[in-house]
Amino acid sequence: MAEARIRRRRLIRTAALSLALAALAAGGAFAQPVALRSPAWSELPAGEREILAPIAPEWDKLDAQRKQKWRGLAQRYPTMTPDAQQRVQQQMGAWVQLSPQQRAIAREQYKTLKQLPPEQKQDVRQKWEKYQSLPPETRQELAATPPAAASAAKTGTLTRPSPPPSAAPATTPR
Repeated sequence: MAEARIRRRRLIRTAALSLALAALAAGGAFAQPVALRSPAWSELPAGEREILAPIAPEWDKLDAQRKQKWRGLAQRYPTMTPDAQQRVQQQMGAWVQLSPQQRAIAREQYKTLKQLPPEQKQDVRQKWEKYQSLPPETRQELAATPPAAASAAKTGTLTRPSPPPSAAPATTPR
């Protein structure tokens, strides 16, 4: 008789567990994926709108994930140094002026540079700083030179490096 009670309890536990798992599986089938909140520009807090003002014209065209990344930047902004804040503002303005294709290229360059070994990153950084220190006229001349021609003309003069993502904001969401 004790054996029968034990079997009955096991059977009840197994049935209850099976029902619970079935209910969980059925609930999962009807569950909707959690979507990121995608606020309109007018729904942003005033502080975020002020910080993100350079991208206001583009805001409603952004997907929810990009909006969240920009909002994260706006939340970190007050803790940045004044120099970093100024750089972020300038870079946001430059980012907005890029075409969608140019933004995609900048994102790919960023991903590529991020995967470089530290010594190659340092080399790229030094070349970029050297390029940035050139007079504006020289940079314009190099910018007008096709990259293939510039690299073929390596005769001891500085050739234009591929702009790293710092040309596009390093702080922009990717």
